Amino acid sequence: MGVLTRLLDRVGVGSVKDRDLYRRYGVKPSSAHPGWPEETQVLHVPGGAVRLRPVVKDDGPEWARLRRNDEATLRAVEPTANESWDEVHTVPSWLSVVGSLYESAARGASVPFAVECDGNFAGQVTIGGIQHGSLSTCWIGYWIASPLWGRGVGTAAVALGVDAAMMSVGVHRVEATVLPRNVASIGVLENVGFHYEGKLVRSINIDGQWRDHFLYALTSEECPGGVVPRLESSGRCRRDS
Repeated sequence: MGVLTRLLDRVGVGSVKDRDLYRRYGVKPSSAHPGWPEETQVLHVPGGAVRLRPVVKDDGPEWARLRRNDEATLRAVEPTANESWDEVHTVPSWLSVVGSLYESAARGASVPFAVECDGNFAGQVTIGGIQHGSLSTCWIGYWIASPLWGRGVGTAAVALGVDAAMMSVGVHRVEATVLPRNVASIGVLENVGFHYEGKLVRSINIDGQWRDHFLYALTSEECPGGVVPRLESSGRCRRDS
């Protein structure tokens, strides 16, 4: 028995899968927070091979580069930041972001995923606001690098996120909010199976102004067996055989 194996035994990381996740992400899977850490299956779409895995510190340089390149589009749809875009999007800033995300995940409040396309960092999917019990709900947020827009990557990433939320985290309902003018993001949600529930008036401060948002939702009764199989049967993606 090797030194690392003995250490994993001492911290209570037993299964092969859990040991692999602990080695890669330094997080011990816990029944108190199902679904974290998690790596998803791979979905093949026109844009490439898509999967979700936990965000890591090494994502920093690519995260900063992609988001700086897409400032014009992301700034218009994301919550207002206190500092300039360049100040927020640095590798040191990312290290702070990852620390906060892992703290939130350790409390059972969120599951922070990186989107990979053909093995490269391509965006994020975050499952947040996790509540169990009689509510059993969460929200999902996402962004995808612009070179991959319109190629099925966003739809695949959100589908994987929804299945992780419902089948691994164990929630009954997933919500998403979107600006009424963000037609592309609305298309992603509708491709995955979300339904429109109403308008939230001046709900989030975006780019310095309080903006209305549309509320979309999806419940487990609407996708028994998960979203991905339904997406595959529609021809929008292919799983590994």
